[in-house]
Amino acid sequence: MRYIIIGAGAVGGVIGGRLAGSGHEVVLVARGAHHAALRDGGLRLRVPDGEFTHRLPTVDGPEALGELRADDVLVLAVKTQDSAAALRTWAPAPVAGGGTAAQRLPLLCAQNGVESQRLALRLFRRVYGVCVWLPATHIEPGVVSAAGTPLTGILHLGRHPHGTDETVRLIAADLEKSRFEAPVVPDVARWQYAKLLANLGNAVEAVAGPLDEAAALLERVRAEGAAVLDAAGIPYASVERQREMRGDKVTLVPLDGAPRGGGSSWQSLNRGTGTIEADYLNGEIVLLGRQHGIPTPLNELLQRLADTFARERRAPGSMPMGELVRLADEAQLSP
Repeated sequence: MRYIIIGAGAVGGVIGGRLAGSGHEVVLVARGAHHAALRDGGLRLRVPDGEFTHRLPTVDGPEALGELRADDVLVLAVKTQDSAAALRTWAPAPVAGGGTAAQRLPLLCAQNGVESQRLALRLFRRVYGVCVWLPATHIEPGVVSAAGTPLTGILHLGRHPHGTDETVRLIAADLEKSRFEAPVVPDVARWQYAKLLANLGNAVEAVAGPLDEAAALLERVRAEGAAVLDAAGIPYASVERQREMRGDKVTLVPLDGAPRGGGSSWQSLNRGTGTIEADYLNGEIVLLGRQHGIPTPLNELLQRLADTFARERRAPGSMPMGELVRLADEAQLSP
């Protein structure tokens, strides 16, 4: 199979680089300065076992590839706010032998949140969810880094909305040869919703910086999210089950030459993209809360602040943590 990584940033670039490093055929899809750097200098992958440069075919859309192959696997790894445009671009791409990508090719949503696979299922017949546990960084064009060892990450895979099949088992086998653990599960959404609860803190880090001063606030934000999922009847893996699954398989170590950064939302602000994924993380909790009559003042606050920081291109972490806690206290007290 050939893997087409749609969005070769932190997560997509690391998955593509690791697959390429284990001998798999990979095409990278990127935009702007990152596309130019990948095209001209290759993908520079910084990991605990060294820095590797992978010179891979790099395109900015399906037209550059001509007809897609029947054995292509599409890996959607853009931020969720960019998913709809990417899906519309790739769905009608022709496939050798007839039909389109939407009709014939498997699409993996390797992203935070749960919205992209719902968007994808409107267009693609074969959609797979991925619960991404992959600490990775993309700050500099052409360069991605992942500090996890001995495994680079853990990627739970399954059909969306549920089930498994032979295709996903073949993909998982390729990933497991590429420094990932890739459990194939019939209920991948259960793991994705658990990851969603963890990702609710992304906006805290993006707005106010390192999370070591925010333990109490994070607990309140995630408790609000858990209450909403419980009210909606949505199952999610427990913290204990996640800890048991991960064990010490992905231990983060310092990387020589790799810039220190934060999570995915922090990185969006740092790159000045003008957008952020909070609408699909904290915003998912807000949406479910409104549907089920559960107040979500903390997640509403974080969604609004993160969107403001992105729109106004404010520096990540530029709000004092004390100020954020004060605003959170006020939000919970407001009627």
